[in-house]
Amino acid sequence: MTFLERIPKFAVTALITLAIINLLVGVILRYVVGGITNYMDWDPVPFTWVEEVGEMALAWLTLIGAAIGIRSRSHFTLHFLTPMLPASVQRGLDIMHHLLIAGIGALAAWYAWDLCKLNWTLATAGLQVSLAWLYASAVVGGTLIVIYALSMIISPPPHDPNSAH
Repeated sequence: MTFLERIPKFAVTALITLAIINLLVGVILRYVVGGITNYMDWDPVPFTWVEEVGEMALAWLTLIGAAIGIRSRSHFTLHFLTPMLPASVQRGLDIMHHLLIAGIGALAAWYAWDLCKLNWTLATAGLQVSLAWLYASAVVGGTLIVIYALSMIISPPPHDPNSAH
């Protein structure tokens, strides 16, 4: 696996770790620190940022993870009629399938780019970061989907000796 192929997998691993830690921090702030501040009649500790961090991590994780799933061919497929078709027809369907995936990825990236430009000046309530960072996940994920779908056309899947012909 090349260094460039490892970057999205590293990012997804980091995002999962961030999401887990963020969830743990949110629970501690809500139930432990919140309980203590209520009991002691202190000012509450604000933790609205926890929800925003989780939302952004989930958006980035989902879109990059979807692209990784395309590259590793791990998305659900139903092999019902296609194994009975000739290999050339199967290959044609595979190409059409990945062209459709690439088109949808391109469409997502295109519209997300417009949303980034539109929302660049708007900030989130808790973190005070631009909303464009949330929509940038679809730009990056959509672009990766296009790249990975097209790469699956260029490098076809290995022949499965167990499939029926």
